Amino acid sequence: MDLLIKSGRVIDPETNLDEILDILIEKGKITKIGKVIKAAGDVKILPAKDKLVFPGLIDLHTHLREPGGEDAETIESGTKAAARGGYTSVVCMPNTRPPIDNRSVAEFIYTHAKRKSPVNVYVAGTITNQRQGDRLSEIGELKEAGVVALSDDGSPVLNSEVMRRALEYCRMFNLPIISHAEDIYLSNGGVMHEGFISARLGLQGIPSVAEELAVARDIILAEYTGGRLHLAHLSTEGSVELLRQAKKRKIKVTGETCPHYFSLTDKAVETFKTSTKINPPLRTERDRQAVIRGLKDGTIDVIATDHAPHTLAAKELDYISAPFGIVGLETALPVAITKLIKEAKFSFSALAAKMSLNPAKILGLSDKGRIQVGKAADITLVAPDKEYLVEVENFASKGRSSPFQGWRLQGKVEATIVGGKAVYIPPLITQIKI
Repeated sequence: MDLLIKSGRVIDPETNLDEILDILIEKGKITKIGKVIKAAGDVKILPAKDKLVFPGLIDLHTHLREPGGEDAETIESGTKAAARGGYTSVVCMPNTRPPIDNRSVAEFIYTHAKRKSPVNVYVAGTITNQRQGDRLSEIGELKEAGVVALSDDGSPVLNSEVMRRALEYCRMFNLPIISHAEDIYLSNGGVMHEGFISARLGLQGIPSVAEELAVARDIILAEYTGGRLHLAHLSTEGSVELLRQAKKRKIKVTGETCPHYFSLTDKAVETFKTSTKINPPLRTERDRQAVIRGLKDGTIDVIATDHAPHTLAAKELDYISAPFGIVGLETALPVAITKLIKEAKFSFSALAAKMSLNPAKILGLSDKGRIQVGKAADITLVAPDKEYLVEVENFASKGRSSPFQGWRLQGKVEATIVGGKAVYIPPLITQIKI
């Protein structure tokens, strides 16, 4: 079924397009963009007046948990959450059980995603065998199986020689390394940011330097090897500055942060709610402002979710015992609109670049992240001024641990379109019949 999106504010950051236009979609592709396009034949019309029309969001950092963690999330539940959040593509992190360190696990995920996922699923393989950090995975085999990046996310690669070789091999295969930058000897035992609040609460802290030392090492190795490095979930002022300086030296390095790092600080931990327990931890107001500056000046390329669901039972443990991780697919866009567009005066084009175009470029997905004739019709419709109340009991994800529970945010996803097919439309929008 062909689709005509009418009178939406179309945002394409690659061409600097920001205009009220129609979009015609035929056979899963964008075939025409213009002021007034008349429907002909069997075409469904999707009214988009007062809506933003974004290139479909792409999450570089999603934990789908399957295989092995289906009690916390499945490919089906996680990708339904992605669709509700406006994501048309997600990258599945490899810390599954078993981890994605061989062809068979990667193919399992792709096969199941094809049957159960409403959105595009891409797979990241492990850097090292079993994510143990001592022996490289079969990178060529993983590349043949379709992985788009390598990461030991959840665990850092402590051995610098192994990280060096990984960057060298991945340069040959044109794959980015997604680095979980953490010195676990400095962070070991910590449950929140090390500082005044951790001391007052009596909780062991994770110092900023635990992240920054690892970031510095990986940048140095990327410069030495010429490999492509992507720094995950940056949270500190020092890390942002290290990335800024690396870019000035033309090193092949990109970086991401997450909505919680530009919207929350360690003060949120005073509630002792385990929905504030994440790794890296929530930092200080100074760090939060540095992350926002890094996003504004282009130092930080990507906003990712680090969607990391856990069972309710696990997250109901005491703060020290509960696992790190929160969910984020269904709140990322409204948090970004509220905190960056409404408060920090970002442009919508800049936000679309961080959440769609730049992830597509890092992954080499030339057909994604753009609203242009000939590209895949992966599109997100958003009502930017519509209020959204975060209610975790209504999440499509199995995970319920969100620090934004009860927040009133601006920006509501009105439709998620993947390959020309509407995979999510809120039930209240009854006038749209697709």
